Amino acid sequence: MPADALLEFLDPMLGTEIHVGPWLEITQERIDKFAEVTGDVQWIHTDPQRAAKESPYGATVAHGYLTLSLLPFLTESNHPDFFQKNYPGMKMRVNYGVNKVRFPQPVIAGARIRARTVLQQVVKVGDAVQITYKITIEIDGKDKPACVAEFLARVYP
Repeated sequence: MPADALLEFLDPMLGTEIHVGPWLEITQERIDKFAEVTGDVQWIHTDPQRAAKESPYGATVAHGYLTLSLLPFLTESNHPDFFQKNYPGMKMRVNYGVNKVRFPQPVIAGARIRARTVLQQVVKVGDAVQITYKITIEIDGKDKPACVAEFLARVYP
C-alpha cells in the first residue's frame, strides 16, 4: 500500500511551506528564446529599446507562461534526490494540471525569481496520490509575486 504510506508521510506537512527554491535571474536571452519557441515575439518581450521608451514597465518583461514553465526548475522537482525524498515508495510522478494561475506582477528582464511551495492537499485517487501545491513565484525586492499557481501532481506506485 504505497499510496496509503505516502498519504501518512505527507499528512503532517499539510498547510505548511515545504520548499523554497533557488533564485534564478530572468535574462533577456531566456525571454528571447521562449519568444522564439512559442511564437510570442511581441515587442514588450523582445525589443529592449522600444520597451524602454513605450512600455509602462520601462523595460522588457518575461512572458507569464515563461514564469509558469519554470516551475520544475524553481521548485527543484526534477533534482535527482527530489523524488525519493518527497515521495517515498512511489515510482512515477506526472503533472496533472493547474487549477488556478495568476500573474500579479510582471518580471522585468534581469530580475531574480524563486518559488515558495505550500502543500495544500493530498488525496488518494485509485492507486495514485494526487497532491495539490500552492506555488508562489516571488520577485527579488518586490512586494507582489510574479505568479501564484495551484499545481496538481499525481504520484504512482
